[in-house]
Amino acid sequence: MEVNDEFEIMDMEDDEFEFTLSEIMEMENLFKEMCEKFISQSFCQELATKFSHSVYRSEKFPVKWEQVRSWFQDKQSTLAVKATPSFSPDVTLASPRALPVKRRVSTISISEAAVELPNLMFEARSAKDYAWFDVAYFLNFRVLNSGELMVRVRFAGFDREEDEWVSADRAIRERSIPLVPTECDTVNVGDQVLCYRVNEYHALYVDAHVTGIERRSHDESCCTCVFNVRYEYDNVEEKVGCNNLCRRPTQSLSKESKASGFSIVS
Repeated sequence: MEVNDEFEIMDMEDDEFEFTLSEIMEMENLFKEMCEKFISQSFCQELATKFSHSVYRSEKFPVKWEQVRSWFQDKQSTLAVKATPSFSPDVTLASPRALPVKRRVSTISISEAAVELPNLMFEARSAKDYAWFDVAYFLNFRVLNSGELMVRVRFAGFDREEDEWVSADRAIRERSIPLVPTECDTVNVGDQVLCYRVNEYHALYVDAHVTGIERRSHDESCCTCVFNVRYEYDNVEEKVGCNNLCRRPTQSLSKESKASGFSIVS
């Protein structure tokens, strides 16, 4: 292998590298203890070796000591910037070049993303077909330069090849609830629902709005009402039965509740 090829591989690994949540939490705790103390190479090497040998990193890129050092330097630089006094003619400001350039800046606290609420279930929308799928678990998170929180999800019933990065604000929500015959009267015209749409091309759960309802008398075991829905994706209308619908929870999640509900699995 040529030297240039080796550098290309190293650059690709650096671009795709992500610390796991457990690694970030450990470094956060260490940073609180060390704060502005000098970060030695031996310390970074020891921590990188520990992370690389973890069972949770068996299928991920190994951690380099330079990546650990860069993380701590970024934290120290951020702390220094926050502590910088307002401008005064008598104050000599350090050159901006002294601060490391960061590809990604985290603006969400670890506690917000790590608190586990085991009874809270989520569904996520795939960017491939705009359909909603149950979330098996959350794999990782990152914050874009724009401040948008992105979460990598494993869809229930799918292998890791189908994992996706999705927006926490726009593509993750509390799980929809299948509509049962005794609750069909809770659905009204104008409501947003999750509808099981079947045609010759696919069978997917997608967002729709109820545009009309033909209510019929029925017992508790089987609903015979007919719901007219309009799909959000292409505005096509269709008549469906109760078994095709899932209703949205009565109370939507706040941004803070959603973030605290993520249980990240490394």
